[in-house]
Amino acid sequence: MSNSPMNRRQFIAGTTALVALSPLLRAGSLLTGKRMGVAHAAYAIRWKSETPSTRYPGFSDALSMAEHCGKIGAGGVQLGTGGWKEGDAENMKTICEKYDMYFEGQVQLPQSDSDVERFEKNIKNAADAGATLVRTACLSGRRYENFESADAFKSFKKEAIQSIRRAEPIIRKSRIRLAIENHKDWMAAELVAIIKEIDSEWVGVNLDFGNNISLLEEPMEVVKTLAPYSFTTHIKDMGVEEYEEGFLLSEVPLGEGILDLRQMIDICLKHNPGMTFNLEMITRDPLKIPCLTDKYWATFGDMSGKSLAQTLSMVRKFSSEKGLPVIKNQKPEKQLAVEEENILSSFTYSRQTPGLY
Repeated sequence: MSNSPMNRRQFIAGTTALVALSPLLRAGSLLTGKRMGVAHAAYAIRWKSETPSTRYPGFSDALSMAEHCGKIGAGGVQLGTGGWKEGDAENMKTICEKYDMYFEGQVQLPQSDSDVERFEKNIKNAADAGATLVRTACLSGRRYENFESADAFKSFKKEAIQSIRRAEPIIRKSRIRLAIENHKDWMAAELVAIIKEIDSEWVGVNLDFGNNISLLEEPMEVVKTLAPYSFTTHIKDMGVEEYEEGFLLSEVPLGEGILDLRQMIDICLKHNPGMTFNLEMITRDPLKIPCLTDKYWATFGDMSGKSLAQTLSMVRKFSSEKGLPVIKNQKPEKQLAVEEENILSSFTYSRQTPGLY
């Protein structure tokens, strides 16, 4: 858990000031070594935004988001490669080279044999843009919301493994690593078991630092379990708060939450010195984790009540005193502004904190 969370308003004077410093921040190796990247979902509000804004214009595609991330000093980007036009891969590579950023692709697994061609094209786009790995997720939703029964989850698991098996020959041939995220679908041990079953040096994990709190797993134990199999990460900090059916879970700017980010990073680098850290600070209303309802437990089998007790104890101990941030009632321009501030303050915190990126 964080020992001394910082208030972002103590160190950020605003978007303009940080963007002005971005040439210095891009020289991050002189200050802190590696530089943190940005995952696609960090800009979920601004992505394809139709809000008429001169300060926060919507990103029309992956190229425009990459350009912006380069300007604010990001070390890399993790972006989708589907639907690209001719020349987009070359342009992405040019942007990343201009700002000295790495590029990681984001792809959807092939859902059927007829979908393999689409997947192969997306992998080629990633490779042509300079990527050496792509991130994917097996489930677009959340385990405790998507499935009504253990049998439904078992069917999903079987289909997910089949999708990974379809993908493996393509990534092996392309020499592009496939990083599967713990996306509020897999318990840490379940994901490790899948990686071992696939048994390919090209298939590993995109380790999300906070997702598995929603599955009642202790975040540091999740990192210890998944780090040996991880290629890349979604770095984030988390806030929690009680509600009548369980607890609320929210991404918060780095340094304002409950995660011991320094120790998590150290564990990751111990197993993989080349690990990348992509900020996934998602600006949204808190997620409801209804762990005191019957439906929540439908897919977890004989999970011990100890996990529930430990998680609720943690929630009560670290519940946000000021309340978790709520965004839905804000005007669109304000939502865009808060999203940018959250990202920029997270970058500033990472550069002002020894052991972070």
